[in-house]
Order: sequence, then structure tokens, then C-alpha cells
Amino acid sequence: MTKNTVVDVVIAGGGPTGMMLAAELALAKIDVAIVERRATQALEGSRAGGLHARTLEVLDQRGVADRFLSQGQIAQVAGFATIPLDISDFPTRHAYGLALWQDRIERILADWVSELGVETHRGCEVTDFSQDDTGVDVELEGGSSVRASYLVGCDGGRSTVRKRAGIAFPGWDASVSYLIAEVAMIGEPPVGMRRDDRGVHGIGKLEGGRFRVVAVEPRVERGETPTHDELRASLTATYGTDYGVHDVTWISRFSDAARQAATYRNQRVLLAGDAAHVHAPAGGQGLNIGVQDAVNLGWKLAQVVRGISADSLLDTYEAERHPIAKRVLATTLAQTALGRGDDRTNALREAMADLLKMDEPRKRYAGMMSGLDVHYDLGPGHPLLGRRMPDLDVMTASGARRVFELLHAARPVLLSLGASLDIGTWLDTVDRECVQYTGSWELPVIGAVEAPTAVLVRPDGYVAWVGRGTDEGLREALAKWFGAGYPAPR
Repeated sequence: MTKNTVVDVVIAGGGPTGMMLAAELALAKIDVAIVERRATQALEGSRAGGLHARTLEVLDQRGVADRFLSQGQIAQVAGFATIPLDISDFPTRHAYGLALWQDRIERILADWVSELGVETHRGCEVTDFSQDDTGVDVELEGGSSVRASYLVGCDGGRSTVRKRAGIAFPGWDASVSYLIAEVAMIGEPPVGMRRDDRGVHGIGKLEGGRFRVVAVEPRVERGETPTHDELRASLTATYGTDYGVHDVTWISRFSDAARQAATYRNQRVLLAGDAAHVHAPAGGQGLNIGVQDAVNLGWKLAQVVRGISADSLLDTYEAERHPIAKRVLATTLAQTALGRGDDRTNALREAMADLLKMDEPRKRYAGMMSGLDVHYDLGPGHPLLGRRMPDLDVMTASGARRVFELLHAARPVLLSLGASLDIGTWLDTVDRECVQYTGSWELPVIGAVEAPTAVLVRPDGYVAWVGRGTDEGLREALAKWFGAGYPAPR
């Protein structure tokens, strides 16, 4: 990146959140640049282990889900405090999760982002910035700079962007810390989980005869660079031996610290993913809600950059996503507490497991852990309002289609199911489709709902308006979400 480069949006951080946001902006024809400190796409360690159902739906909405499904293993991955939650009976095409390591997830995202024409500037990172009424001057490592309309920090839990923006990061300090490593071992260590009064430990097999180790440390430790001796000591404390651990190719430390940014925005600077919220990995939520942050923010930021919507539209990003992350922090704190192996906690976990065998509690918790129950508060009305649009098989003038196919371009869609809709000057605002659908309308957790006569679907796949025989409220919804109109891409 040359000195004084000008772009619409700079994204600090090229992980899954940053790349998903870049893809959303690129689909809206926004000039976006990713700044990533890693010199290559290669990720040290496999890290996160999969995608939940709603994340798969989000990727399906953009037409790229098959890229991930072809490289992973479909499985029932949802769970609460290691209690499995089956979602195979949920009304979704993706009634499962996907076991796929983060390094592969990132490679697939990077290929897609590259196809969309996004430039990723590697080997440099944001060091500082200053902002005024018209933009942000972003300083980069090495002395170069870039001028942008907006800066988005997707640069992890120790986010430089968040710190430089002066955004507080309140929450809970760690009560336990863990080492995670990819190693070789002598002999055959016991594969599987082991629980003691400190928490859950585990050894799993990787390709090539190697092992992935997660070990609770004897006491809370801090710092990003644990030593091999610390790993050996933690293994010995749990198993009585370190199994001759050697050839450690990756080692890291994480904890159950849980923090959330006090605000997701400081004028023209925004936060998403781990920069906005950190928590223990229990339940596999982190990568998934980061991707969903990006999809919520992307279309809103695109509209503001292009002058279609007022800057105030960006306030709805925090209003909608902050409560989601707050709930995730609470559930991970609970899961970490239930992970301990003393007699009292074991009794509580067994009681929770019995509860989650019942249908209604199972659906409630499975909907929460899979992301399929997300509900943005858009006011009273039909149960669809503020919830994900089901991927229905519909008949259009051009033939049979899936609703998610209509969202591939990341534009809003107005589905008319026989209703006469007068949208006046908003003819260019949405991709309007007159469809026929005769099946039932069913939502995860909630179940069957009244069939609407029309639905306005936002680019992120959430329902912004529901028709119930008339077009009452439609123009107000269009004005609220899409400003003066949503013209064809420039």
C-alpha cells in the first residue's frame, strides 16, 4: 500500500470476520482494503474447529456454502457444556454443523475475497489513526498511511483499533487458563476428554499421527507465549506423564476471561468479531458470531458509504449485535463453570443434561448455540419480524428458486406472495419477486407461524417487514432501512 492511498473502508485484520466483512462490502461495490499483520494466509495452529448452522446459512445466502461443505465433515456439533444438542429436526437445510478447522475456513474465505477483487495488504498492521468529519487517516506499520471513509477493527481480542479508539473493554478476568498445542507424542496417549476439579482436558488425533492437546493449567497464567516446559508440566499434573511430548509445532494459551466492548463504534471507527467481544471457546461461538457481525454490518456500512442511508443506520449495528454477544458471554461463563469436575458441579451438570433431554429445553438451547434463534428487536408484529428468513422453495416467473438464491447479490428482496404492493419510488430499492409458496411456515424453536402475504428481507437475511394482507407499514420499513433508495450497483 503506497503512502496516502484512498479507499472507502479499511479493515484491520484478515481473519474470518475481516474477510467476511470485506466480501459483503465488495458485493456492494465498495472499495475496501484489508490490512493483515500475517505475511501469508498460513495460520499457526488449527484453532477454531467448525461452523454452526446459522453461519452455514449465511454462507449459503451468498452462494458459497458448498465450498466449505466440500472440505468439512457434517456433524451434530451444537452442545452446551459438552452436553450434545441434536438439531437434525430443525426447519433448515443445514440442520447440522460442520467440522472444519479454522485454517481451512480461512483459505476458502481468502480465495472468495480474492475473486471479488479485494486487496489484502499483508505484513503490516494499523498502528494509529485520527478521524475527522469526513474520514479516517490510518497509519500503518512501516510509515505508510491510508485515508478511508471508515475503519473497522477486526484485529482480535487485543485490538489496537479498539485501544486507540479509547473504547473500554469491561468484563470478567480469567478464573482458569488453558494451554492448547499441536504435538507429537511417544506411544498411544488416551484420546478423549478428561475432567477434574480444574476443568476439561483433552487429547485428540490429528492427521499424520500427531495430536492436539488442551490442558488446564494448575493455576491461572497470562501471556501469549507459553513454553514447552509449561505444557509438559500441565500434562503431567493431569495425566501423571507428559507422554514424551515433542515436536511442538504450535502452542498457545487461552482463558475463560469474558469481555465486551462498551460500544461498537466511535464515530467513523467500528469494531467486529473478537475486537468487540472475547470469551472462552466453550460451544464454539467465537468465529461464528464474528462472521455474523460482519454480515450485519456490511450492508449497512455499504449504504452509508454510498450515501444511500444516513450515518445513523450504523447505530443499528450495535443495537442488534451487542445483545447477541452479551448472551454468548453469559453462556460461555456458565459452560466454563459447568466444566469443572468436583462432585457438586458434576451433580449440576447431570441435572442440566437431564433437562436438555426434554424437547422444549433442547430446542431452546440448541437454537441459541447454533445461532438459528437470533431475533433482532424490530418492534411488535408477526413472529418472522427480526428473525432469519426461511430458505423456502418458491416458484417465480423465471422458475423454481430457493429464497437464499435471491440473496446471493447481498441486496434486499421483497417477496410478494400474491399481495398487491405499492412501493412507488422504491422500485429500484429492492429485488422484487412475485412468488408462489404453498408449504408451511416454520421457524426454529418457535415452530409453525402464520403464513404472510409478503416479506421484506434485508441483505443479511433477516426479515424487516411482514405483510398480512395489505402493504401497511411497507414504505416506512423501506425508508427506515434503505433510505432514499437502493440503486443498482455502480
